[in-house]
Amino acid sequence: MATVKQLDDITECPICTEVYTDPRVLPCVRTFCLKCIKTWSNDKQPGDELACPLCKKEFTLPGLKTSFFVSRLLKMRELPSAEGKTSPCGACSGGEESESEVKNVASVYCVECQMKLCHICERGHKAVKLTCSHKLIELGEKASRETLYQILPPSYCDQHKDEILKSYCFDCKMAMCMICYTELHNAHKCSDIDKV
Repeated sequence: MATVKQLDDITECPICTEVYTDPRVLPCVRTFCLKCIKTWSNDKQPGDELACPLCKKEFTLPGLKTSFFVSRLLKMRELPSAEGKTSPCGACSGGEESESEVKNVASVYCVECQMKLCHICERGHKAVKLTCSHKLIELGEKASRETLYQILPPSYCDQHKDEILKSYCFDCKMAMCMICYTELHNAHKCSDIDKV
């Protein structure tokens, strides 16, 4: 299993050296924060060629796709770990300042809601039809990388916000939803994203 240090290293932007915000993938398959790329290109006009800060391969700024791989790693990084034992419940606790003030200690993490829940809220979460099928992880539970990856919520298309990324185009080196596949990539070499 990847260590916390390894996960930290691959979820940090090489330009700002902070955790990615809005990670975008360049045609050379390197990923940077969108704000960093915009800062890097501040003297360029839309449509101008820009060189990758690392490999110098040129690309055009508009139209950079979200890095679904890095986005999923960022979500995995946010999943609770053993240190979350004294975290307050995100549903019923009200802004306690310190661990000693926490009244309802969270015991599970809901992957879909991205919220820590105490035992009482967990029971309610399981009883409500809308949330009863959500995936819950015990705080501090040791899970394999594969298990964590499988329970993460799906990534969505940049163009069609309600569509899940389902395919990967080898020709364009990008992930896409089925609408994008049908409209733009059906003549390209593509495969199911989970297999890729």
